[in-house]
Amino acid sequence: MTQLDGVTKPKTKRSKRFLESRAPKLTEDVKTAMIMKGGNANSTVTQALKDIYALKKPHAVLYKKKNITRPFEDSTSLEFFSKKSDCSLFLFGSHNKKRPNNIIFGRLFDFHVLDMIELGIEKYVSLREIKVSKCAQGTKPMLVFAGEAFDTDSEHKRLKSLLLDFFRGPTVPAVRLAGLEHVLHFTALEGKIYMRSYRSLLKKSGCRTPRIELEEIGPSFDLVLRRTHLASDDLYKLAHRQPKALKPKKKKNISHDAFGTKFGRVHMQKQDLSKLQTRKMKGLRKRKGEVVAEDQDGQASKVAKTDG
Repeated sequence: MTQLDGVTKPKTKRSKRFLESRAPKLTEDVKTAMIMKGGNANSTVTQALKDIYALKKPHAVLYKKKNITRPFEDSTSLEFFSKKSDCSLFLFGSHNKKRPNNIIFGRLFDFHVLDMIELGIEKYVSLREIKVSKCAQGTKPMLVFAGEAFDTDSEHKRLKSLLLDFFRGPTVPAVRLAGLEHVLHFTALEGKIYMRSYRSLLKKSGCRTPRIELEEIGPSFDLVLRRTHLASDDLYKLAHRQPKALKPKKKKNISHDAFGTKFGRVHMQKQDLSKLQTRKMKGLRKRKGEVVAEDQDGQASKVAKTDG
């Protein structure tokens, strides 16, 4: 590939396909996450990153080597790796005396860090410690957020948006009932965030609707919120902008209420009431030979026809 005046021109068909895959699209590809550990990550952080990678597969890249970087002080290395692997999400794990068992969730916009949130692991149960059958790889999870903080606090709101981006998976047109088997539950309570992973089991209930039971499959995290780096409102709004081609077209004379009921307004022409078909009564029937005439006062009167 050659670069002239800031425009990269491909020399081979392979490089042309590569540039086309990286070019902007109306419907973007599934967001991929890169998962990496710092230079001093311990066994707890390393195993936690592997478990989150297992939940995110196949839309994730796991870097096994240590990367000596500090995202909150210098994010250039993260931006370089994101451009190299075409990832818009990242998870970074580290450990030190000041911030033990530390993980950072973050996302990028135009290969620059948009926002990142640092969480500390206080309690952790790995996937392999819970001896039950797991969900299949690539299962789209159902995300549940419980706690008032996710609706009121600005940092928790941004964390909720970040976790939705990280775990939501691909956009699908329809979902079958048997495919709804993985549940990720996040609870914000007393300054802590509890993450639990469940598998939904469909049991016989004696009727058409099955009885649902939840079985914990791991991993399990008790997290505490630490440092945050949030984008400004203008940049955050710019990152969420949609192209005009994807925006739904507004339909005229159609509205919806708070419950989603659809209402339509119908416009009709002015109706001529003289031609309105009414109920036929015997007393209102016209006699043979009668003609309806109008008087000078404008009132209708009946005139009977006579012979001669």
